[in-house]
Amino acid sequence: MGFYSVAEVSRLTKIPHANIRRWLAGYTFRQGGRAIKMPPLWQPQLPPDGNQLQLGFRDLIELRFVQAFIAAGLKLQTIRACIEYAREIVGDDHPFSTQRFQTDGKTIFLESVRGSGEAEVLDLSKKQYAIRQVIERSFKDLDIEDRTVSRWRPFKGKTSIVIDPSRSFGQPIAASYGVPTVTLAQAVAAEGSVSEVERLFEVPASVIRDAVAFEKNLMSK
Repeated sequence: MGFYSVAEVSRLTKIPHANIRRWLAGYTFRQGGRAIKMPPLWQPQLPPDGNQLQLGFRDLIELRFVQAFIAAGLKLQTIRACIEYAREIVGDDHPFSTQRFQTDGKTIFLESVRGSGEAEVLDLSKKQYAIRQVIERSFKDLDIEDRTVSRWRPFKGKTSIVIDPSRSFGQPIAASYGVPTVTLAQAVAAEGSVSEVERLFEVPASVIRDAVAFEKNLMSK
């Protein structure tokens, strides 16, 4: 199922550490002089290591959706209502990363808000296009098997680089060769030559260049 620390998920998704912890460990806020505790949006796939969150591949994908919906202007309480409703409809604790959500996500979103009686439903109806766009854009670089997301192609959707929970603990690798992208990028930096790394690892130069560009992009803000 993959294995990721908060720092690794943040590196791959560019979601701030604090947001990941807030969404998956819960948080407390004060209202009217009393403390209100909000639970996690969902329970991570892996148990925590003491106070440290440990996340699986499906958690990683769900977090991408949460971030994308927030960037589209949806409130966290609206996303929470959708997750709870979708969990029941889809029958999966990680509903965003399912084939059913790919096909029915917009409808599930709108029905969840109407069912909860949230006043934001009027605003949300104006955001239907944005919701559809987020879903379509997010699924473009995801592969589905057995009705759930099985792989993420994180570098411009290209097939050269893949994050697959069944390989290398879910770390980014050159898809057809299994070499971690970070290994290829570090080798190029050390050797100073793509052609030399191509000879050493027997990986095509085009894939090595993609790995270098991908790792460089992860380092950017």
